[in-house]
Amino acid sequence: MTDLQPFLGTFESLRLTSTFSRGRRDARNGYVRSLTISSSLVVARVRGPEDRAAFRARIAVRAFGAAEWARVEDALAAQARFVADLLDGRMPAGIDRIFTEAGLTLLPLSLDDVAMDCTCERWPMPCVHLAATLYELARSFDTDPFGVFAWRGRTREELLDRLRRLRGAVAVAAFDPPEEPPPSASPGLGDPADFWGTDAVPPAAPPARTRPDVLLDQLDPPPLGDDLIEKLRPAYLALPVDE
Repeated sequence: MTDLQPFLGTFESLRLTSTFSRGRRDARNGYVRSLTISSSLVVARVRGPEDRAAFRARIAVRAFGAAEWARVEDALAAQARFVADLLDGRMPAGIDRIFTEAGLTLLPLSLDDVAMDCTCERWPMPCVHLAATLYELARSFDTDPFGVFAWRGRTREELLDRLRRLRGAVAVAAFDPPEEPPPSASPGLGDPADFWGTDAVPPAAPPARTRPDVLLDQLDPPPLGDDLIEKLRPAYLALPVDE
């Protein structure tokens, strides 16, 4: 959980000791009857032991803009442990650093960052009802850490949906294999045209020429002897040969 003491210390530094002591006690005793957190605004109804009616106390901060939230969400999605903790409903340890690096603070740490009023109109401000609201608000952040995000402009559903989509994009990029060049047709030999010249295929070998009288050499010796074959050979050799 983010450290709440600097947040509470901002108001306790006003030196309204008795007011904040009573406000802490009233919050502990359940005098904050309702507490609603929305974008930039906390509204509580508080009725102390001496009050005849409940008063409305309001505490406002600036909600972060879309570009500011985009920086925070990108940084959160880049670290799996932050996403895992938030999906499990826990405030990640060290989350304040993410907001600091984005130039923001998750909780207001200056009185200039807060606006307050109460229908009791008692002075000085903050009154005891606002003090009780501050302590009850801090307690609610311990119970439901998404309340502080809602106060800054991101509901639980919006934040988790955005982180799921960003984390999915990170996973796809991590497992997308790089495009490889197509394998060479002849590994180690390079382009066939470089080997054979301008032609992509080797030149065909010239057809073998066959002697016309080769058939005579394949015949069995005739009954009349080899003289007949030799007498026929000049006639076979005189036959035309197809080119």
